[in-house]
Amino acid sequence: MLYHLLYPLKDLWFGFNIFKYITFRAAMGSITAFLFSVIIGPIIIRKLSHLRIGDSPRKEYVENLYELHKHKEGTPTMGGIIIILSILFSTLLWARLDNRFIVIGLISVLWLGIVGFVDDYIKLIKVRSRGLSATTKFIGQLLLGAGIALYLYFDPEISTALYVPFFKHALVNLGIFYILFVTLVIVGTSNAVNLTDGLDGLAIGCVGFIALSYSAISYLAGHIKFSGYLNIYYLPGSSELAVFCAVIAGSCLGFLWFNSYPATVFMGDTGSLPLGGAIGVVSVLIKKEILLLIIGGIFVAEVISVIMQVMSFKLFKRRVFLMAPLHHHFQLLGWPESKITIRFWIAAVILVFLGLATLKAM
Repeated sequence: MLYHLLYPLKDLWFGFNIFKYITFRAAMGSITAFLFSVIIGPIIIRKLSHLRIGDSPRKEYVENLYELHKHKEGTPTMGGIIIILSILFSTLLWARLDNRFIVIGLISVLWLGIVGFVDDYIKLIKVRSRGLSATTKFIGQLLLGAGIALYLYFDPEISTALYVPFFKHALVNLGIFYILFVTLVIVGTSNAVNLTDGLDGLAIGCVGFIALSYSAISYLAGHIKFSGYLNIYYLPGSSELAVFCAVIAGSCLGFLWFNSYPATVFMGDTGSLPLGGAIGVVSVLIKKEILLLIIGGIFVAEVISVIMQVMSFKLFKRRVFLMAPLHHHFQLLGWPESKITIRFWIAAVILVFLGLATLKAM
């Protein structure tokens, strides 16, 4: 919005020319998102507390875990409202609204935010412990993923090839299967963040690191000289996603202000689904889907731990982990919650560095 209002006035005062620069707007968007979250956070948390929209840890079948989490009972959840409002407000303020990639990003956050909100609403206010049925939630995610996949598939400017890290000229053209692949990435990433959101600050911190890295990559992907030098797929206009990703990172920091151990609010599905979906959407837009397996390795590990646990129990009646997802395994080993979170953050940062190191090697 500010770009459209103030940049045209550059001839009246040269200072307005600064709104042309993506780096400036990305930095300001991130700061705005952080401050907006910190300001509206207490208001929304008080409202959630007043409405008694609090966490209720499961006890059946997970008695050991319940003992570790029972002190969290009553902590306000659905705090993802803070994240969604922060992302929408800051992106609308600092990004170019005539950029189609920004529009796609905003639609993704809003759509999955609604799906997550309805799920939390049914779960917490209607007191149906499982919320939306798994099928209904999946359909909501699937509609967004398939819609974006179809749009990209029929866009002549966007390639349906996959770029494989560490191999400069390795391209895999999926053709019509590109639609299925994109849908899988968006739905899978959305659910992966949701699975990881089990400890104070864990998921939100990891998403923040990933968003920052994709902010940098988006900027490079939309810059013809940088993308050429680094052998990155060049997509005109995609640099604007640097603003969107920076805003997500700022929103994550703002929410972490309240969600850090001991958390005073949880984001619920209202926050985890749109955050994961947004990261997945950005990765497919700039053709860095495979790279997400590295940069988002924490989420990959969490998903794999659940798959291994389920398959092992069904086939051999034995568990690989004390409990899945993976972070609960370490809890039951006796690790303090804050230590698990920080060590997962450290691993997330290392994976981000590893992912960025592949850019020149691609």
